Amino acid sequence: MMTLTPAQVASAAEALLAAEAKCEQIGLLSLAHPGMTLDDAYAIQAAQMEQRLAQGREIIGWKIGLTSRAMQDALGIDTPDSGVLYDDMLFVDGTTIPQTRFIQPRIEAEIAFVMESPLEGDVTREDVLAATGYVAPAIEILDTRILRRDPETGRARAIFDTVSDNAANAGIVLGQQRHAPDAFGLRWVGAIVKQNGAVAATGLGAGVLDDPVAGLVWLARRMATYGQRIEAGQVVLSGSFIGPVECPPGTDIHADYGPFGSVSLHFA
Repeated sequence: MMTLTPAQVASAAEALLAAEAKCEQIGLLSLAHPGMTLDDAYAIQAAQMEQRLAQGREIIGWKIGLTSRAMQDALGIDTPDSGVLYDDMLFVDGTTIPQTRFIQPRIEAEIAFVMESPLEGDVTREDVLAATGYVAPAIEILDTRILRRDPETGRARAIFDTVSDNAANAGIVLGQQRHAPDAFGLRWVGAIVKQNGAVAATGLGAGVLDDPVAGLVWLARRMATYGQRIEAGQVVLSGSFIGPVECPPGTDIHADYGPFGSVSLHFA
């Protein structure tokens, strides 16, 4: 159910795109529109998608977020969220991120699925594995074009803010390793994430809905309700199995996935 008018949706989408372009943050949409719903939030996300595509951007995939019970409990929800990956968000392993690119970058460790065939509708775990060309280690870069907390009221972002803001999605770094989706027990694939040489976080794939594949099942079903599907060749970030790691200027990140591979990046 939607509560925002088309004009309000368009205005919010334009404000978020402008905030990203200027590396600034806007106020909480959930505070400005206290009755907004998830449908409103996804409509704002879709409105930004239309403008990005009109500007020449291409969709290269999707990200799934809020997959851990701890994050869902913190926001008082019982469902993940999703966002769009665009071509200008893809970075090579070992890249250096310019200081002017993001506002408040953070990273998360994930397993990326690269699709060999489309995936849509009421799919099963077996359908996801059959449609997957390969899996790879990945780091998602998060950023927020909306304030994390309102300075006057102290109110924190709600899921409506996060979804509107493309699920806080900002970038993806793919590791160089490629594996068949059944080559590893993905629930047991994990990473040791180091920040400037010190261990900052560890986790296992099971932290994502008990099975990273379950995230893609959820995503395909959710997208179907909006008339969308996961296309062949697209990348899907299945959800983080660590908490976000803050990355101020000068931060080096290295995620060691053991035999599954590794991913690194540097924030200038």
